[in-house]
Amino acid sequence: MTSRPHDWSVPEREYARQESRRGRRYAYETLDPARTALVVIDMVTFFADTGPYFHGIVPNVNALASSARAAGASVAWVLPAVAPATDWAVGFFGDAVAAAFAGSGGTGPLPARLWPGLDARPGDVWAEKSASSAFFPGRSTLPAALAERGVDTILVAGTVTSVCCESSARDAATLGHRVIVVADATADVVDSAHNASLRTVYRTFGDVRSTADVLALLAPCGTMER
Repeated sequence: MTSRPHDWSVPEREYARQESRRGRRYAYETLDPARTALVVIDMVTFFADTGPYFHGIVPNVNALASSARAAGASVAWVLPAVAPATDWAVGFFGDAVAAAFAGSGGTGPLPARLWPGLDARPGDVWAEKSASSAFFPGRSTLPAALAERGVDTILVAGTVTSVCCESSARDAATLGHRVIVVADATADVVDSAHNASLRTVYRTFGDVRSTADVLALLAPCGTMER
């Protein structure tokens, strides 16, 4: 399938708003790798068929994962849990779509369910979620796994930006985590939906940075303890 990057942006007025509030464009200007996790959401075959933007972020996701490991940060792959469709989903989406979403995570062990073009490694964190958010209490194994590692900073990547990525960013911030959504390592169906979510996150829940920015933060010369 054709690969294409999003034409992403955050409105200049939002940058100006945050700069006037806190005196700087970004809330989180340094990373402590030991307390940082790259959280990659829903990169499974079901979503690979949604369009070219999924394939467009794969190189950036892999670059982030490699850099995170080298710096001593955690890499977490979060996949949809496989379970029968709930009554709520059937009532909201209808039978066919609810069933499709319920099976979107695939079958078999978690590593085998990840889209094969992704560079997962031994020692990475694997988690399932049974809600849009990977951080909603009681609906994912991820928060407990990251708590065991002392993680307080979340780098959000994956798909779909306006649903599971935004939901996860919101809940991670609500739980007190420092959140950075990686704009060109998240994917949606269209630019407009993608950019609307980036604006919402930057305005209220966390930073929005490019892959290049985050790689620089993870590099030894750009990383320091808070």
